[in-house]
Amino acid sequence: MTKPNSYSTKTIVICLIYSMSKWISTYSELLPSIGILPIVALLLGR
Repeated sequence: MTKPNSYSTKTIVICLIYSMSKWISTYSELLPSIGILPIVALLLGR
């Protein structure tokens, strides 16, 4: 029972890392179009 469980956990981790890398790449592509100024203003506003 330990082998299938560890395999499924590895698959979940790989899927999470893959989705995170895809999200980060999409976010970094969208960031310049949105503009960094509003983000800086939000950070300085706090």
